[in-house]
Amino acid sequence: METAKPRLSFWQIWNMSFGFLGIQFGFALQNANTSRIFQTLGAQADDLAAYWLAAPITGLIVQPIVGFYSDRTWHPAWGRRRPYFTVGAILASLSLCLMPNSPALWIAVGTLWIMDASINISMEPFRAFVGDMLPPAQRTTGFAMQSFFIGTGAVVASLLPYVFSNWFANTAPEGVVPESVRYAFYVGAFALFVTVMWTVFSSKEYPPTAEQLEKLRNREKRKLEKEDHHQKRLMRTGIGLVAAALLAGLFVLEVSVEREMYVLPGGLLIFGLVFLLAALYIRQRRSYLGIVHMAVDFLDMPRTMVQLAVVQFFSWFALFSMWIYTTPVVTRYFYHATDTAGKAYNDGADWVNFLFAVYNGVAALAAFALPVIARYSSRRVAHLISLILGGAGLASFYFLQDPNWLVLSMIGIGIAWASILAIPYAMLSGSLPPEKMGYYMGVFNFFIVIPQIVAGTLLGFLVNQIFNGETVFVLVTGGISMIIAGLMSLRVDDRDEVTVRRTGNHHAH
Repeated sequence: METAKPRLSFWQIWNMSFGFLGIQFGFALQNANTSRIFQTLGAQADDLAAYWLAAPITGLIVQPIVGFYSDRTWHPAWGRRRPYFTVGAILASLSLCLMPNSPALWIAVGTLWIMDASINISMEPFRAFVGDMLPPAQRTTGFAMQSFFIGTGAVVASLLPYVFSNWFANTAPEGVVPESVRYAFYVGAFALFVTVMWTVFSSKEYPPTAEQLEKLRNREKRKLEKEDHHQKRLMRTGIGLVAAALLAGLFVLEVSVEREMYVLPGGLLIFGLVFLLAALYIRQRRSYLGIVHMAVDFLDMPRTMVQLAVVQFFSWFALFSMWIYTTPVVTRYFYHATDTAGKAYNDGADWVNFLFAVYNGVAALAAFALPVIARYSSRRVAHLISLILGGAGLASFYFLQDPNWLVLSMIGIGIAWASILAIPYAMLSGSLPPEKMGYYMGVFNFFIVIPQIVAGTLLGFLVNQIFNGETVFVLVTGGISMIIAGLMSLRVDDRDEVTVRRTGNHHAH
């Protein structure tokens, strides 16, 4: 049973969430400018989804590993999560400085891998941090505070290239990223490092009990119970995934020539082999290994987490579609640009930065309203309303002609974004065992990353084979996906909300 935690003050919640301000500087600059940098360095529009696969794949690998080991970390001075905050902040800041100075496309793609992995090292423990530090009645507020900082950081970061274009050159020779973008990335690197370190030095963590500390010291000696049962489950799962990978690979070989389509069967194969390896280790009586515990815990996910996985899949498929294709859509359909070095293209790309600032600004404000809406209805209904508004905003790109009207589209998307960043995590945290909070928060990232990988493997195929090169239909597809996510949220078993209502502790200040 989870130990009761004291309520934290507003400023304590502020300090423990402040690092998300800088983390979102990094993500916002990445989301709004990576396609621009890739196209500047010679990437074609239908190849962008494949190049973007670097980001979700690194998150898929890094987050559960960081979560698993942060659960098992304790340092008297640095705590449990804060060592990971620090290492990630240093590496991410360096990557942000390198990204806009990439001399070639392959270097930019490689830097995206490093940058996304580094940001994930810092970001993943922040989600578990809320579960560690806050009682159930304050968790919606805690994740909403993170949404506020995410929105605020993204507004400023998204506007930086737009603002800097007044002071620095906004165009550059072919193959060179403009100065306005480069200086925006430098500011982002500084902000990320400073804000994360603010959280590191202003927040303290609850120390483990004597019993928990003893478990941490002897973690390499801990073996699973019911080893034979777990071995059979892992073996069946591994064989099923390998078989699915082979079938998917044969299907792709028959129907498609898009190289990124092979990523999906490749991912299934890797996961299948991981489960088979874990089964082998149990057979060798080495069930104390981390890979075994991670594989078994993955199969034992709480029911609420499985239900939320479906919601997350459709939500993040929509978001990834937007991040990849908003720049190509706006520059082509609203600014009628064809030359990536020309003024029209760079003006359109700057407008995308402004639009991204709008939706993140709306998200920062909506974050304060979400706990109130959830209190008077439910978290599920609040999420449904938010995602329907976001889906309508994405689909509206097809019907509008004046780029100024896209601001209205971004209002709906901003409300959805605030909800996506807060409500699923608030619902999830109440269903997780406290000693596995970091790991399951990392695994939950699978259901953010997998739809991004699916988007990265399918969107280029859809643009070329189904949409006849009309990228605007990708955003319409994303809108439909987000509405489906909203409807699926009504099926989620929100145990934490039931607990809060039963205790009568509805308010979180």
